[in-house]
Amino acid sequence: MELHAESRNVAMTPRWRSEIERRMEDLNAGHEDILHGRVTLTKNKHHKKIKNVAEALVVVTLPGRHTFTARKGDKTFEEAIRTAFAAVEIELRKYREKRASKEVRLPPIPLRGVICKLFPQEGYGFILQEGGGEVYFHKNALHGLKFEELEDGLEVAFNVEAGEKGPQATTVNPVPAVAP
Repeated sequence: MELHAESRNVAMTPRWRSEIERRMEDLNAGHEDILHGRVTLTKNKHHKKIKNVAEALVVVTLPGRHTFTARKGDKTFEEAIRTAFAAVEIELRKYREKRASKEVRLPPIPLRGVICKLFPQEGYGFILQEGGGEVYFHKNALHGLKFEELEDGLEVAFNVEAGEKGPQATTVNPVPAVAP
């Protein structure tokens, strides 16, 4: 990790620099994903009008151009550093939790079956699965098929999930043609 610590309108003290380095190491501990960190301490020249004289800007960059920034002001640089790092830590934690919780969802493998019962007036029917058992489907689950053109015995591919009264097809597609 590359770290730049600088100050404006005030000399950087060894104590502030070591505090910045320690806090940056704490941010990176256990993850080792921070590419670059930059901390700028600024003494506000117009301190008579503004209550917070010390300002700390913390910028952290992760892979994929993800940048997290916090600018905090306080009466002392120690407090400004602490609050700025605390704000960046919260954002980093949220980002890391979200990134860690991403599930890789593969599309379900379609099942095969044949249409065995149709109820044209009501707009639904049933599919007989290859292994046995009937699966309900509604006309809204059809993709690439028209409900009015369905016939008993038509082979279909479908995805299924648990419905209120048993298995229900979420999508019903025509069986892809096999090249000779």
